Amino acid sequence: MRAGFGLHYALLDNLSYRLDQNGPYNDVFAVKNISFSSIIPDATYAGRKVIPSGVQPDLKTPTVESWSLKVEQQLSPNTSVSVGYAGSHAYHELLSLDANLPAATICPASPCPAGYPDGGIYYPAGAALQNNAVWNTTHWFSQGISSYHGLTVDVNHRWSHGLQFRGAYTFSKTLDDGDNMNTSVATNSPAFVANPLLAKADYGRASFDLRQGAVLQATYDLPWGRANASVGVPWENRLVKDWQLSGIVTLQSGLPFTPQLSYNPSNDGDTRNPVRPSWNPNFAGRVILGGPDSYFDPHAFIQPLPGTFGNVGRNILQGPGLAQTDLSVARKFSLSERLGLQFRAEFFNLFNRTNFNTPNPVVYAAATGGPSPTAGVITSTTTTSRQLQFGLKLLW
Repeated sequence: MRAGFGLHYALLDNLSYRLDQNGPYNDVFAVKNISFSSIIPDATYAGRKVIPSGVQPDLKTPTVESWSLKVEQQLSPNTSVSVGYAGSHAYHELLSLDANLPAATICPASPCPAGYPDGGIYYPAGAALQNNAVWNTTHWFSQGISSYHGLTVDVNHRWSHGLQFRGAYTFSKTLDDGDNMNTSVATNSPAFVANPLLAKADYGRASFDLRQGAVLQATYDLPWGRANASVGVPWENRLVKDWQLSGIVTLQSGLPFTPQLSYNPSNDGDTRNPVRPSWNPNFAGRVILGGPDSYFDPHAFIQPLPGTFGNVGRNILQGPGLAQTDLSVARKFSLSERLGLQFRAEFFNLFNRTNFNTPNPVVYAAATGGPSPTAGVITSTTTTSRQLQFGLKLLW
């Protein structure tokens, strides 16, 4: 039986990345509401403003509390099984958000339109930013939290009669309110907090949350020619002996993803559009359809009321799962007492299974019209097709 607890602090040594894109040496300017055809390289446009980056002035140090408990039992001299639990709670994690918003109106205060739900945040069209000298910002604030709970079962059979295998299964859940910090980190969830005034509304499944995962790995020395090396024709015996078979089977549930909008219905001025749609109260049926041409039904969602944020949660849909089998066949040749040669034939994705990536999450591309025709369409895979590889390894 093993147990442990730890308290870990992150080093904030990557702040220079977030403090980039600032004056006086690396200003980034932007202009809004101009046509693409009117853009001229290196031109100076009226109305251009800086897009500053920064961090929370009193930034806290991200901290993780972690704990674990594991019980292992020997079933035989060469076989053991263990069952373990691991958990963690983190706080002061970094969130990416826009720190320059218009002044918010809390409905039903004026100018919130009649009929809007009480307590909701409303921005009228054309609302001025609180600091109108710059556009929207890219800031890191240490307001994030996360939690992890996982159960792991591990069966291990050490070498015995030419066989070794290990199987591990994990059932877990990871929750947080932001984990990307940059749009290049993950495509299944926006990098920015949808509503900077209510960051906890983004609390949900982490972008890397795998609910279930299993891996089975085995290696077997084939018995042919082993016990009867002195029986039969010598060249036949040399041909069939010393072969080794290895394989890995990987099974994973899908990653979560967030339905998105590619325009800004909230009127908060953030053109990175991390906002989400609302649930359609009149929709009935399955949201997840499963096909690559229409993985989810976009009619399950509607556009938010103008000037508001949608009520769909972050990472509420789950993408396709993954299953892959890799196999290798190897043979060792003894060239001398200290020198050997190994031949390997390796098959990746042996059964040529198509493992789909997450679909296009954009449900509505504009404030008018119906759902985007590419909503829910899958255009890529997470693994390659079947691949065969041959190799020689010199051992000494």
